[in-house]
Amino acid sequence: MTRNEAVLRIALAGQPNVGKSTVFNNLTGLSQHVGNWPGKTVERKEGSVLFEGRRIQVVDLPGTYGLTASSEEERIARDYIIREKPDVVILIANAAAIDRNLYLLAELLALSVPVVLGLNMMDVAASEGVEIMPVVLEARLGVPVVPITAVKNAGVSDLVSAALALADGRAEFRPTRPEFDSALGGVLKKLKGAIQKLVPAPYEAGWVALKLLEGDAEIVTLARQWAPERDWPQIEALLAKRQSAGVEIICGRYLWADRMVKSAVLRAPRAGQSLTDRIDRVALHPIAGTAILFLVLGLTFALTFAIAWPLQRLLETGVVQPLREMAASALSEAPPALSHFIADGVLGGAGLVMTFLPLLLVFYAIFGFLEDTGYLARVAFLTDRFMQRIGLHGKSFLPFCLGFGCNVPAIMGARVIESPAGRLLTILLAPLVPCSARFAVLAFLAPVFFGSYALWASLGLVMLNIAVLAALGAVLNHTLFRDERVSFVMELPLYHAPNPRTIGLFMWAHTWSFLRRASTMILAVSTAVWLLAYFPDGSIGASYLAQIGQGLEPIGRLLGFDWRLTVALFTSFVAKENAIATLGVIYGAEGGSLAEALSHSVSIAAGLSFLVTTMLFIPCAATVAAMRQETGSWAWTFFSGGLLLVIAIAAGAISYQAANWLLA
Repeated sequence: MTRNEAVLRIALAGQPNVGKSTVFNNLTGLSQHVGNWPGKTVERKEGSVLFEGRRIQVVDLPGTYGLTASSEEERIARDYIIREKPDVVILIANAAAIDRNLYLLAELLALSVPVVLGLNMMDVAASEGVEIMPVVLEARLGVPVVPITAVKNAGVSDLVSAALALADGRAEFRPTRPEFDSALGGVLKKLKGAIQKLVPAPYEAGWVALKLLEGDAEIVTLARQWAPERDWPQIEALLAKRQSAGVEIICGRYLWADRMVKSAVLRAPRAGQSLTDRIDRVALHPIAGTAILFLVLGLTFALTFAIAWPLQRLLETGVVQPLREMAASALSEAPPALSHFIADGVLGGAGLVMTFLPLLLVFYAIFGFLEDTGYLARVAFLTDRFMQRIGLHGKSFLPFCLGFGCNVPAIMGARVIESPAGRLLTILLAPLVPCSARFAVLAFLAPVFFGSYALWASLGLVMLNIAVLAALGAVLNHTLFRDERVSFVMELPLYHAPNPRTIGLFMWAHTWSFLRRASTMILAVSTAVWLLAYFPDGSIGASYLAQIGQGLEPIGRLLGFDWRLTVALFTSFVAKENAIATLGVIYGAEGGSLAEALSHSVSIAAGLSFLVTTMLFIPCAATVAAMRQETGSWAWTFFSGGLLLVIAIAAGAISYQAANWLLA
């Protein structure tokens, strides 16, 4: 393969909320792939693009403020750059806060990798009175600087062209790196000489020496392994000479960043508060901000019921039901078992779950909109006071936000929490966040059981989950975790207009994940449920499934369930959507629409009990596996599952008895 034919590897780096994902989406579109980093549970995104005749592989590194091993994201970002050696690193920076963003550039320049600086949000910077002269900044830094506005896809092609020129040697790369005072510089030089022959590839002695002086725990551990026992005292003596070196290096980088921007950035005097400040006066107010948060949640449900519910019903009655009738007619000459399997098992189970698509699309559109505008970061800040009461802080709300999409990434996202106790408590509480699958079940069944009161019932059920999460967190914090407190510091991004392309790709990625699950796991469970419901003699009442449900009947009676609801609840352990798939298979065998059958056969009290229990029930199998992986303990995993099972059954029984009493 010639140089022109070789795949160029570009890594995208940047702090959180700088528009890095927007740049990635603009470049890769639907060619991107989402997985996990090898041996890690942090999401890995990569994609490819054909640009100026070159095939480019783009890797979106986790958002990070630096390259010190204080979080999993920082380790992943720096390990990829050091070990994989991408051809170019494109650093995406927030132009409105360029001085703070240059700290990460200072760390990148300590590594021997070409860097292009992309100044994003130039329009936002201009509205904030920040004027940047890219040519002057490029001359000061000695690295290519390209202004872009990613939400409008403006300048992104120029950014990639600059990266290509740097990779091909057509552009100069003579970076101005941070310099330290002579005393610290002398120690750094001696330390580099002492470890020069000890540091193995792909690490570099200069960078390792810098990290040793910073007190980077991971590099200190590695250096101890590399250095023979007789050489370590000399290294330790050099480190002891500058015990304040870590602070000096950090201050040196910020001073360097300040010098770089002084001659290239002009800030106009503010005539008043910025748009972000004016919005935040309300959005972050303890009372008004909380009211807005509840309003946003209410609007989410209102839009779901107003838009998605009619579409879901249309798909069920206008697509799935006719397909079932067509399948039954087409297979009328086939063996009865095959006809029933296609009509009731596949179309009545997994096919019915596919009608959730409108519900999920509306939810992910709203979630993507809130994330892309910068509002979700405000939610984390706003909820910090509440989170502190249960031994957590606002940063824990970020994994909880992910939990509204799926509990698995919520548990994985707990890695951003530095405190081990806070991380474990977040993992234990994350399954109580109603995921999109639970939302889909709720959105499907609430109108069936509660009619015109579905919106208020749904809001009440979500509030119940949050109340249980708060109460359980407070109890665990005051008992097992002994009131541990942690501080919370985060940088709030500026509000900016959402990018429809970014939101669209966000919707597509999560919807495609659902479709894959529906075509594999949910189909498998639907098949298993159908087999149990059809055999031994084709009668649902005498089937193996009915026998299993009747065996669980004592638990079901406590909750007001018949055997069908009991079986549906327990099959939801595999995937929450299976509750609907199972009911679709069971009631499909009896004929008619599932919604109509449920409305006639399940009382309001039993319906309420079923939804309460489902919302609080043991998380799905994938979430349980993620909990085991993240905690490293089956004991904590079983503790969480057992606790949620007891809470769900108790809450379901109480709601059933209370509803019967009120409706009597």
